[in-house]
Amino acid sequence: MSQSVIKTDVALVGAGIMSATLGALLRRLQPDWSISLFERLDAAGAESSDPWNNAGTGHSALCELNYTPKTADGDVNIDKALNINEQFQVSRQFWANSVDNGILGDPSEFINPIPHVSFTHGPAGVDYLRKRYDRLAGQVLFEGMEFIDDPTEFSARLPLMSAGRDFSDPVALNWFTDGTDVDFGALTQQLLNFVGRTGADIYYGHDVTNLSKQSDGSWVIKVRNLRTKEKRTVHAKFVFVGAGGGALHLLQKSGIKEAKGFGGFPVSGEFFRCTNPDLISEHQAKVYGQAAVGAPPMSVPHLDTRVINHQPGLLFGPYAGWSPKFLKNGKLTDLPYSVKANNLLPMLSIAPQEFGLLKYLISELAANRADRVNTLSEFVPRADGGDWEIITAGQRVQVIRKTGVGGTLEFGTAVVTAGDGTIAGLLGASPGASTAVPAMLQVLEKCFPNEYAGWGPALTEMIPSFGQKLSDNRDLFRQVWDWTTASLQLKRGAVDTRVEADRTPAAAL
Repeated sequence: MSQSVIKTDVALVGAGIMSATLGALLRRLQPDWSISLFERLDAAGAESSDPWNNAGTGHSALCELNYTPKTADGDVNIDKALNINEQFQVSRQFWANSVDNGILGDPSEFINPIPHVSFTHGPAGVDYLRKRYDRLAGQVLFEGMEFIDDPTEFSARLPLMSAGRDFSDPVALNWFTDGTDVDFGALTQQLLNFVGRTGADIYYGHDVTNLSKQSDGSWVIKVRNLRTKEKRTVHAKFVFVGAGGGALHLLQKSGIKEAKGFGGFPVSGEFFRCTNPDLISEHQAKVYGQAAVGAPPMSVPHLDTRVINHQPGLLFGPYAGWSPKFLKNGKLTDLPYSVKANNLLPMLSIAPQEFGLLKYLISELAANRADRVNTLSEFVPRADGGDWEIITAGQRVQVIRKTGVGGTLEFGTAVVTAGDGTIAGLLGASPGASTAVPAMLQVLEKCFPNEYAGWGPALTEMIPSFGQKLSDNRDLFRQVWDWTTASLQLKRGAVDTRVEADRTPAAAL
C-alpha cells in the first residue's frame, strides 16, 4: 500500500487539552510555522478532557484538601495550594485573552461560576478546616474565603447535604464563592477550531504507531489511518506527545534518555451521576471532603455541580477501579507493554511503598452498590440509590519516577523534554487540565529557548502576569481578576462585574 508523506514544523499527538493549548499558543506566537495534529479517536477532547471523564473543578486548590496536608506538628502546609492556584490564574488569563480576541467563543460554553467548598465533620475535621482557613484566608489568591461551622448557615448554603443530617456531629466548611466549573472538552474543541481555521492540519482517526529521531534532529513519525488503513509518514522538526495515558508508550518508543526510568500506574474511576432533577437543583457547589485514613489523594470524595451544554448536573465520587489500560479506549496490554528494563525496578518498588493505595483499591473493587450509596450518604444523608447511576470516568495513569534504584509514585503531572528540545510529552493526571497553560509554557521555554525570549511581549499580552507572581502582588492580582471575571462572564457573588472586553490589564501595565 502506498504511503503519503507529510512535512510539518510541529507535530502534535493527541487532541486533548494539552495539545490544543500548545497548538493555540504556537499559532499566535509563530503563525508562520506549520502544525499537524494526529488523534486516534474521531473527535477532540474525547478521552481525559471529556467533561464526563473529568471532574471539571478548575483545580485551583480552593477546595481540594489534598493540596493542604496536615503537618507533623498539627499545622497545615499551604505551599502546594499556593503554587496550583497561581498556575490556574495563568490558565484563566489565557482563556480570557482568547475570548477578548475571538479565539474562544461564548465562555459559558466552557466555564461557569460555581462555589468551591471544603467539607469536614467531627471535632478533628472542624479543627483542621479552621487551621486551613487561618493559613489561607490572608493569602492574596484566597481572599474572600469563608469559614462556616454554623448548622443554620450550612443548611442555607447546602440544602441537599443538610437534609437529614445529625448536626450533633459538628461540621465545617471553607467556602469560596468565586470558584468555577470548567468543561475541558468544550474548551479543547474551541481551541482546536482556532488552530484548524488558522492553517493547521488536523487528522482524526489517525493512530501514531512509532517515531524515530533522525541525524539532523528531526523526527519521522509513522501514522495509520484507522478508517482506510492507509499509512502515512510524517517528517516533523518538533513533536509534542499530549496523548494522555498513551504518552508513556510513545515517549518510550522515541528512545530519548529523559523518558527512561518512567513508569505508569493506571487507575480507573467511576462516579455516581444524579438522575433526579430536583436533587440537582438543591445543590450548586463543588464540595470536597477528606480522603479516608491511609487512602491516596486520588480518592478524595467530592459532590460536584457540573455545567455541560448549559445543563446543570451532579456527580459524586470517585469510586476507584483498576484496569491495565492506559486509556479509556486503550488496550489490556497497555500496562505490561510499558514495562521495560529501565523501569522494572522502580515499578516493582512501588507495591511495598504504597500499601495504603493497594488496600484502598482492593476495598473499592470489593464494594457493591449498597456500599457506594453508604459512602455517598456522608455527603447526602438521605441518598437513595435509585436517584443515581454509575458512569465510568476517564482512565488516569499516575507517574512512577525512578529515584535511585527504586521509584516513587507521583500524583501530579510531569513534563518530559529531550535535551535538545525536539520532543516533549506530558505524563500524569491531576491537576492536569487546569494547569495546561503553565505546563505548555514550560514546554515552550525548554524546547524553544532561542525564540522564547522574543515571545515575551506577546506572552505578556496574553498573560499579563507573565514572569510575575500574583501571590506577591495584590494590586496586579485584583486587576487581573476583575478583567478575567469580566471577559469570561463570571460573577463575583451576586454582583455582575462585566466590563468592556478591551479593558485588559495588559494595556495598563
